[in-house]
Amino acid sequence: MAMSESEAAGGAPLSVEELLSLLRGRWQASYDLQLVRRQGRLYLHVMWGHLEQQSFPLTAEAYGEKLDAIVASLNGLGVAPQVRQWLATTRDRPRLGKALSLPLQLPEGRASEFLL
Repeated sequence: MAMSESEAAGGAPLSVEELLSLLRGRWQASYDLQLVRRQGRLYLHVMWGHLEQQSFPLTAEAYGEKLDAIVASLNGLGVAPQVRQWLATTRDRPRLGKALSLPLQLPEGRASEFLL
């Protein structure tokens, strides 16, 4: 299936498969993700734990369900293009005890829906 110009520009909704591909392509691991609200702002954190670690606390199924919920939130907030761009270009990598943090730029009106 060919990608439309808007999809190629990053306007398409994010899928779990694409998110996993971005994570694995960038860092060769399926890192844990969290949406964090702090001081009236929303951040996407790429945590240091990943599915391929023996000590990772989630099963593959639970990890997939968590990513599904995060992807639904990101798409609902209209920030999929930001996340896609950041994951494709960031030079940093998660380190033990230090997550990577993307401050999400929420479209007008969406912030109040989510940050009540």
